[in-house]
Amino acid sequence: MFTSAGVMVFIGAYLLGSLSFAVIVSRWMGMEDPRGYGSGNPGATNVLRTGNRKAAALTLAGDAIKGWLAVFLAQCIARQLGLGHEVIAGAALAVTLGHMWPVFFGFKGGKGVATAAGILLALDWRLGLGLLAIWLVLAKGFKISSLAALLAALAAPILTWYLLPQPVYLYVVIIIAVLLIARHHQNIRGLFAGKESKIGGKAESQ
Repeated sequence: MFTSAGVMVFIGAYLLGSLSFAVIVSRWMGMEDPRGYGSGNPGATNVLRTGNRKAAALTLAGDAIKGWLAVFLAQCIARQLGLGHEVIAGAALAVTLGHMWPVFFGFKGGKGVATAAGILLALDWRLGLGLLAIWLVLAKGFKISSLAALLAALAAPILTWYLLPQPVYLYVVIIIAVLLIARHHQNIRGLFAGKESKIGGKAESQ
């Protein structure tokens, strides 16, 4: 990982992760900055609170694709240069850090759910689709995006341990899951207080 190529992969993945599609899409479509209403989180669920489903879908797709692309490119580079799995795992962590703390947007980023989904899909399609199915079932049942995300994050290391034999992937998925849960600290308080908003709820200015 600490070769020059590994460091470059890490930096490149972080910069890719720093592209906050909630902000980019909102600016492109002439909408309010998502960091200024609702939860203040630049993510698809908060963008959906405006009622603009197209903007929310583009945000979701952009954040997921950048997670997938960072890992996919790292896999290609690792194969070409004969690098180890730790370089790929490093890219997965770096794109997550970039999304959560984007250098291009004042280090105020999202919670990482869509980006993590893209990462896991690139690591193993069964892992990505399995966790997506868990999130969809829970989101449909509870109508609360944050609860579905938290439970999927708890399930992620278990599925990774079962599907991927390389320990480095389990370690990085655990780290990403912990970061994701930590980024949902306000949502966790809201869940315990019974005040967590449901999917599609109206936005309120901060």
